[in-house]
Amino acid sequence: MHYNVIIKEKINAPVEKVWKALTDRNLMKGWFFDIPDFELEEHHQFNFFEPGDGKKFHHHCEILQIVPMHKLKYSWSYPEFSKDKTLVKWELEDDDDGTMLTLTHKGLENFEHLGKDFTFDKFEQGWNEIIGTSLKGFLENELVEK
Repeated sequence: MHYNVIIKEKINAPVEKVWKALTDRNLMKGWFFDIPDFELEEHHQFNFFEPGDGKKFHHHCEILQIVPMHKLKYSWSYPEFSKDKTLVKWELEDDDDGTMLTLTHKGLENFEHLGKDFTFDKFEQGWNEIIGTSLKGFLENELVEK
C-alpha cells in the first residue's frame, strides 16, 4: 500500500513570493527549518535537524527537479535510521490574487518500519502545520521582499 501525504493550500501571496520562501534559505528559517547548506540547484544535497536541541532526526535531501516558480522536488531521508527514501514535491499555481500550493510527500510506506515517529499521521500532521500555519502565516503576515 502506498501512503502519500497530499496537502493543498491557498496562500494569499503571489507565486513569486511563495517560490522565494520555498527556495531562499534565509527565508526558510522563518517558517520551515534552518538549512545552512541549502542551494537551489539540481543534484545539490542538503541536511537539517528538527528545531531545538534534540538533534534526534538528521534529514538528508537531494534536489531532483527545479521548475522555477512552479515545481521543486527532492528526496527526503533519515540516513541514520534507514536507507529508504521518500519524495517531497512542492507545486505552485497562480490562483486569482494568490497561489495554490500543493505539497506531495510520496513513499511514506518506506518509513513505516521505523516506528511511531515516522507514521503517515505524523507526517500529515507535520506538513499541515508547516504549510497551513507556518508558511501561510509567514507569507500572509510578514513582508517578504521579492
